[in-house]
Amino acid sequence: MSRLKVAVIGCGSIAQHRHLVEYDFHPEVEISAVCDIVEERAEQVAEKYGVSAVYTDYKDLLKQENVDAVSVCTPNAFHAMISIDALNAGCHVLCEKPMATSREEAENMIKAAKQSGKKLMIGHNQRFVPSHQKAKELIEAGALGKIYSFRTTFGHGGPEGWSAEGEDTWFFKKEQAFIGAMGDLGVHKADLLRYLLGEEFTDVAGFIENNAKENITVDDNAVCILRSESGVVGTLTASWAYKPQEDNSTIIYGEKATLRLEDDPVHSLVAQYANGEVVKYELGQIQSNDDGGQSNSHVVEHFVGSIVNDLEPLINGEEGLKSLEVILGALKSGETRQISSLEKVAK
Repeated sequence: MSRLKVAVIGCGSIAQHRHLVEYDFHPEVEISAVCDIVEERAEQVAEKYGVSAVYTDYKDLLKQENVDAVSVCTPNAFHAMISIDALNAGCHVLCEKPMATSREEAENMIKAAKQSGKKLMIGHNQRFVPSHQKAKELIEAGALGKIYSFRTTFGHGGPEGWSAEGEDTWFFKKEQAFIGAMGDLGVHKADLLRYLLGEEFTDVAGFIENNAKENITVDDNAVCILRSESGVVGTLTASWAYKPQEDNSTIIYGEKATLRLEDDPVHSLVAQYANGEVVKYELGQIQSNDDGGQSNSHVVEHFVGSIVNDLEPLINGEEGLKSLEVILGALKSGETRQISSLEKVAK
């Protein structure tokens, strides 16, 4: 079988640290084209990966290049538009999170994927972390018994230290980002909790603030209280103000045990049982933005596998929308000062 021809649209930090690195490493992929509105950035990336087709307008790329798949790594406000155009052009799409800025946009993306018969995957990588997968296995096996509560956090010093634009990053501009730390980090944790608990959230109360950084038009600190279908309650925190270290931990409290995920510097999963037994797992640490060397978030690997083997991606459009709904509900709650009831996503 010939290698998949892939184009990367948007050549900022997430493309450079994840998508391009992982596509380049994959034996079944050829990076055929790159696109960025900053021509110099696109050219630098193209030179690094030996790509001859360089564009500043993604529509020209879709018209002129015969690619099988596209990664959409642009600012959030353009995710839906570019993804829909790529799907309509006959490309499979891997779109960065959050998938869209509204339910309507996300639904249009899902519709385009169905009509085109192409795969749509959203780049939520937390499901592929070994400690998270092991925790899901333990939960499904009944090791925790009934689950009562949780707390999950994703925080670091902010995107300015990682983004290609530095302090002038699009992450801080509402017209491009639509949402701040909640969209950058919180949506990852919403997706993880849905995955771990195996159920949907019905209600969310959100406290969404900009209290740490000046001259930005989005949130940099947010805390949400969530309630699931079965009555599990807990908190989700997203922050761009955690210094000096990142916090990417999750704790699940159950009838028979408490699971601590990414909460210990050595053991990525610690199971503390009610009978006094403690089991510590060394499964490899979660990847952070500061990691050097070879990136393997398993997102690209899973995306390519779903195309090659004609399988539905684990995080398809519907899954992406369900996680987005939690964030949209939190935003609405923060604005109205009322608890938001979440709509069910049709299958």
